Amino acid sequence: MKLKPQPRPTRRPQRPPRTVRRPARGAARSRGAQRPRKPLRRRIAAHLPSLARAGAVLGAVAATAALGALLNGPWLRVTDVTFAGQHHTAAADLERVLLEQRGRSVLAVDTASIRARIEGLPAVGEATVSATLLGRIEATVVEHEVAFVWQTASGRFLGAADGTIFAALADDEALPAGVEPLPQIQDERFVARLITVGDVIPAGVVGTALRLFEIDPAALGSAASQLSLRLDDEYGFRLVSAAPEWQVALGPYGLDPMETETEAAARLDAQVAAVRTLFATRAEADIGWVDVRNPGKVYFRAKG
Repeated sequence: MKLKPQPRPTRRPQRPPRTVRRPARGAARSRGAQRPRKPLRRRIAAHLPSLARAGAVLGAVAATAALGALLNGPWLRVTDVTFAGQHHTAAADLERVLLEQRGRSVLAVDTASIRARIEGLPAVGEATVSATLLGRIEATVVEHEVAFVWQTASGRFLGAADGTIFAALADDEALPAGVEPLPQIQDERFVARLITVGDVIPAGVVGTALRLFEIDPAALGSAASQLSLRLDDEYGFRLVSAAPEWQVALGPYGLDPMETETEAAARLDAQVAAVRTLFATRAEADIGWVDVRNPGKVYFRAKG
């Protein structure tokens, strides 16, 4: 008996391996697999600033508000200004600088700026400025020392060693104490008519004037006890003796930028030697005018 072939059993399709999905972060887990979480209070506190930081912020805000109240409120206002140490500086000039601060907050006063403005005044060399919480601004000035008296057709002026003209004297005003022995230069140049307080005489001109004033009449071979100094456009510097009466023309100094200080000093020494030689060979009392602008070629004019 012949058996019929039986159909082969078909394989069932294999199912893909089952993947276990993990719950998304933050998603609720099943009650059995849920991990313990931080309490809500602690989670909220993690996102809030600490008490110390909050206190610092509040303190800064309070300090800013207090500072604003002090600056803009009616407290700590400048009510009084004082100054001292001035002699040649006009009180009105100091008041003009200081009184601008009246009514301002003491905390807003810029003492460095006030000091710079005061030191910009011609007679002031240094200044100190302070502001107190009582509403007072105090300024103390130290003025330049007088180095010479510069006299022109417009008036008499006091000058510092750097050439700054810082004070003017009235025609009938006596020289301040201690100024009489200092160099006194009579400037007869045309430009000298424009000199005023605050101007600066060129350093070369001032330096030469101070050196000439130091010349001892005996170094010239003269019997004079004192010499005066003049300056004009034609002859430059002149040494003048009242007794015996004569004048010596030396020429300009400090105006030629090509002449060094050493060369100027050598020229002056040669001029002094030329006058000394002349007075050694001629009676000083008989001479009225000497021109040593060129020390190698001396000219003189007898009296009468």
